[in-house]
Amino acid sequence: MENKNYHLEQKLIREFLPHRYPFLLVDRILEISGPHPMDDEDPKHKVGIKVVGLKNVTANEPFFQGHFPDIPIMPGVLQIEAMAQVASFAMYPLMIEKVRANQERFQCALVGVDNTRFRHPVIPGDVLRFEAIVTGCRKIIWTFSCKAYVGDKLVGEADLMANLVSSAVKSIF
Repeated sequence: MENKNYHLEQKLIREFLPHRYPFLLVDRILEISGPHPMDDEDPKHKVGIKVVGLKNVTANEPFFQGHFPDIPIMPGVLQIEAMAQVASFAMYPLMIEKVRANQERFQCALVGVDNTRFRHPVIPGDVLRFEAIVTGCRKIIWTFSCKAYVGDKLVGEADLMANLVSSAVKSIF
């Protein structure tokens, strides 16, 4: 497989992620790129993979009914979840053919969140652009540096840790 830039629309996103509305928080993947061939299975060659994804924040999101009715703000915990969903696409080039062939199913479970900051509120009408970069990979434990932008404005950031486990395994910790 060549080292190509991936661009994924909803159909391909749903093929890869198990999440569904209202918890599917990724509308589009604009980029998956890296410094090494994307099908290289060596964990040290995963460091540096970059994923860029979008979430269109609309006024009809179910969480805006209660958070907050008079001043709607996207909850920070959902921003973190969206970051994690986008970050999981760092595994896409390596895993998608196995997923399609039903050879392997896996879960990418968020197991750690550090250095989190919400710098500006995210409101209806915003287009959130997430950038996630793999900062570490030890086979099943992946770490990411994630940032969220509205336009060019940094609105949030977090360092995430995820555990990649086979769906046959019933425990993620």
